[in-house]
Amino acid sequence: MSTEAIQQTLEAVGQHYDAQKMMTVRHMTRDAIRQISRAVKPGMVEEDAVEMAKDLLASLGMLRGWHDVYVRFGSNTTKTFGEASDPGVVLGQDDIFLIDIGPTWKEWEGDGGDTFVTGTDAGKARCASDAREIFHEVRKHWVETSDSGKVLYEVAVAAAKRRGWVLNMDLSGHRLADFPHAAIYEGPMAEVDFKPSRQLWVLEIHIRNADHTYGAFFEDMLLEDDFFN
Repeated sequence: MSTEAIQQTLEAVGQHYDAQKMMTVRHMTRDAIRQISRAVKPGMVEEDAVEMAKDLLASLGMLRGWHDVYVRFGSNTTKTFGEASDPGVVLGQDDIFLIDIGPTWKEWEGDGGDTFVTGTDAGKARCASDAREIFHEVRKHWVETSDSGKVLYEVAVAAAKRRGWVLNMDLSGHRLADFPHAAIYEGPMAEVDFKPSRQLWVLEIHIRNADHTYGAFFEDMLLEDDFFN
């Protein structure tokens, strides 16, 4: 099968796909992440933060998700998202936490993640900032080139290494569509040999420090610069 035919197959959408509705869900997802982050406070136990996030998403009509709701504190920010958190972790005064949600609103999927810090720990603040910077470095490479998903993640690995972080390749991008995208393709974007199309793919950046004591995460749709102003 040709590369073009493979791309056409992996980028298929379902009968309910609506590009504008996908953008609506993206906006709702980013807004929900901000709301959750404002409600997370030092002294909270991670499990309580997850329940709070689920309650907030339910109030927005976005409880049903295509993946679990993740709010990770401290050392749990290093974990891959199929991996259970260590229980009972309490958010500290100089700490780091990440949010990753994949809500479904009606027939359309959202997905987004970001990282936040409490206090003034410079290393953790830089980690959170660098996850965003690496995301945009890779995204801009996507805008400016015709490179494949595989090459995009080679760029991401190098960008993380330059900044002193290790990129977690267990989280290396994926499809997004009308629910469920997994019926079309549930593999990683890092394995595709074509340029991923706008809005149909999510770019994920998960970095960790060398000691695996903390990490940071950022993800959003592959879109042009104007969508991030």
